[in-house]
Amino acid sequence: MDIERIRQEFPLLQERRKGKPIIYFDTACQSLRPQSVIDAINGYYLKSSACMGRSMHYLAAEVTKGCDESRKTIARFLNASKKEEILFTRNTTEGINLVAHSLQFKKGDVILVSAKEHNSNLLPWQQLVQKQGAILKIIPSKPDNTFDLESFEKLLSGGVKLVAIGSTSNLDGLTIPMATIVKNAHAAGALVLLDAAQTAPHQKIDVKALNVDFLAFSGHKMMGPSGTGILYGKYTLLEQMDPFMVGGETVSSTTYESGIFLPPPEKFEAGLQDYAGIIGLEAAVKYLQKIGFDSIQKQEHLLNAAISDGLMDVPGITLIGPHDPALRGGIFSFYKQGVDSHQIALMLDQVANIEVRSGQHCVHSWFHAHKLAGSVRVSFYFYNTLDEVHTLLENFHQIAKVL
Repeated sequence: MDIERIRQEFPLLQERRKGKPIIYFDTACQSLRPQSVIDAINGYYLKSSACMGRSMHYLAAEVTKGCDESRKTIARFLNASKKEEILFTRNTTEGINLVAHSLQFKKGDVILVSAKEHNSNLLPWQQLVQKQGAILKIIPSKPDNTFDLESFEKLLSGGVKLVAIGSTSNLDGLTIPMATIVKNAHAAGALVLLDAAQTAPHQKIDVKALNVDFLAFSGHKMMGPSGTGILYGKYTLLEQMDPFMVGGETVSSTTYESGIFLPPPEKFEAGLQDYAGIIGLEAAVKYLQKIGFDSIQKQEHLLNAAISDGLMDVPGITLIGPHDPALRGGIFSFYKQGVDSHQIALMLDQVANIEVRSGQHCVHSWFHAHKLAGSVRVSFYFYNTLDEVHTLLENFHQIAKVL
């Protein structure tokens, strides 16, 4: 990769604050956007700005075509069997909630989640426990925070309806053995939902090869617009599921007493959609494919190894997750004994324009279970450089002396 050329395509990386460049190490929260994605979003408002599928005029036809092309592109991106298996959502959270509300659960159904789930893949299932009498069980991690396959297989013996699990953790960047998990879950008669919010921007996903039942991810973590996301579902399952939200564009006809719902994906996409976002998401996927996952992973490994070498020897630093940087993708999450993680993040921001995340990263349950107040999470992407890592290390070592 010609990283310097690539960085020119991201407007925010050209900005200066207090005379210094912005060093963005918070991609696990939200990635930066290249100009091509910004242009695609603006193109909708400048050149069409109409509704999809509702009107017969030229502008509406252009929007309909653009959104349909986006659905096709994303279906190819995931290797889905058909474009109708792709549902447009606002984010990963909505996709998971859609499954929680639309898949038919009954009292006593068991749902398995891991011990490191984002709140978006924990709270919907807690709601099912409270409202429908489902049973939620937690798959423990090994001491180094890696996935405990043996414990998982033992839990599968208890009449599990659904395994809902983050394929890559936003806490420590670890990717679970997805293929093995899906295979073993299916052998036990369970369905599998993967929260791929942290996987889709960094690794190739083949839903057909994985044979996964549902998969959700967000556009904003993979250079796409905020408020966009995808839920993939096997078509046979989507056909059987009830609508999540109902309203315009979900039905072919209504009377005062009833309505005739359209087939998937329309019955799950109620109301006017974020057409600019849908078109922008296609541009993001195409940009991601142009960069290539091999190049992305190579750069992330390089940066993670450099950060690991530079921070692991600092007194009082504790890394969350396995020590091998190759296992942590684009995330280095750590805490310093006796120091507030927010204080570290604020000092990095104020002193050197280094933007990192601090706190509990929407994984409160894990931090509470481990009696930790929070961590500093450095997360990076292919547009970050070794020079930026060195700047982070230099400033953190100075901050560590003060703290």
